[in-house]
Amino acid sequence: MSTAERPMPPLEADERTSLESWLDFYRATLAQKCEGLSDEQLREASAAPSSITLLGLLQHLAEVERNWFRRVLAQEDAPPIHPAREGDKARSEGHDGGFDLTDASSYEEASERWRAEVAVARENCSGRALDDTSPFAGGRVTLRWIYTHMIGEYARHCGHADLIRERVDGRTGV
Repeated sequence: MSTAERPMPPLEADERTSLESWLDFYRATLAQKCEGLSDEQLREASAAPSSITLLGLLQHLAEVERNWFRRVLAQEDAPPIHPAREGDKARSEGHDGGFDLTDASSYEEASERWRAEVAVARENCSGRALDDTSPFAGGRVTLRWIYTHMIGEYARHCGHADLIRERVDGRTGV
């Protein structure tokens, strides 16, 4: 039995409730995919040549939460949680990191950081309307767009998590 709650998004709701509920659904899905595994299992890569792990996904999504809801939406000066390694081309081109693990990487720390970023994200969104905008990429971006982007980001990575979890211990579904 899972300890992470994953409520079904309401079938009839206003737009904001629908967006927030779907984002929370995928956040809970990620938590469930990591649940009950050892740090060693959370470090297992999916399948060669990919080096993606469940722990790396959790770290990455903490970075993504920080980027969109703190740096972009709230215009906070929030440094990366997982600084780029020298020569990290993806990070130097503006992609969020976190995928790479260090010897010190642990589920306890990654989960705590991710949950803290989710809490800040909720707080930063709470007083804003879906049409509120923030500067981004030489233009403006709405909170609605950010929510939609984040739902897509989580859905894609939950698909990765599904395959990794099945490879690690055979568990499917959730």
